[in-house]
Amino acid sequence: MAISIELIKELRERTQAGMADCKSALSEADGDMDKALEVILKKGQAKSAKRAGNIAAEGEVTAEVFGNGREAVIVEVNIETDFSARNIKFKELAQRVLAAAKAAPAGAALETLSFEGKNLVDDANELTAIVGEKITLRRSKKLALADGKHGFCSSYIHMGGKIGVVLALETSSPAVAENAAVRTFAEETAMQVAAMEPLALTSAELDPAMIEKQRALFLAQLSEEAKPKPEAMWPKIIDGKVAKWFQEVTLVDQESAQHKKAIKELMAEAGKAAGGDVTIVGFARFALGEGLEKKVEDLRAGVAELLQ
Repeated sequence: MAISIELIKELRERTQAGMADCKSALSEADGDMDKALEVILKKGQAKSAKRAGNIAAEGEVTAEVFGNGREAVIVEVNIETDFSARNIKFKELAQRVLAAAKAAPAGAALETLSFEGKNLVDDANELTAIVGEKITLRRSKKLALADGKHGFCSSYIHMGGKIGVVLALETSSPAVAENAAVRTFAEETAMQVAAMEPLALTSAELDPAMIEKQRALFLAQLSEEAKPKPEAMWPKIIDGKVAKWFQEVTLVDQESAQHKKAIKELMAEAGKAAGGDVTIVGFARFALGEGLEKKVEDLRAGVAELLQ
């Protein structure tokens, strides 16, 4: 049967699938809109399966403070190309993932969550059918102040979603939490985390295996020097190098990129200005695609594929 342009447009508006796919689905369904919707969905599932092995390292990091400022959540959703990451449908998906993560218990896996009754994985697969690229619900992290504690959470998004940070601070009173100097400290520290990539809040939170690996590296460096120092001095030298490394990779010991003082000094100054105590109790930093193999686009191959 002949398929009217009106039916094709309606199916496209309801599914966001391509015009050719909509026409094909309607033809296969003999013009039945409900059956055509099922055809589009099945094609989308097949397309998602086909792209399952692809690497999705672009996308968006989003974050939000909620719960009267006492909670914060950060999520990363990936897609294959930066171009598709700017698609409004992908951005809407990222916001649904963020909303689901807000409502979920801390530590819940994103692929187990739903938003308004729809599983997020199914939601992502349906969007893959539209944009033709693999989408991954990669990770999330939730911070929250302990019951009975004063303070607030802060968030920072850099470069339109390339890097995201959430930060939680405890204060000795509600008044200290509302102080302008403390608020500024939180904002600047979130930017510090984004820029300087601390591995942990304090040295006590670093993985002992990581510390031992660093000590082994310093030992190897000493042994390979052209004129090595006496071995009796090595333990003390290594201890000094490890202490300096702590200052580079732990947030409270890092030097502020903006003020050239240690973060713990600035934290004390903010508390003094507010007439109380301020303590950073947690943070999370997500950099888009970190640890993933980035897809390298071959422009000539892409043009050749279009011409086939």
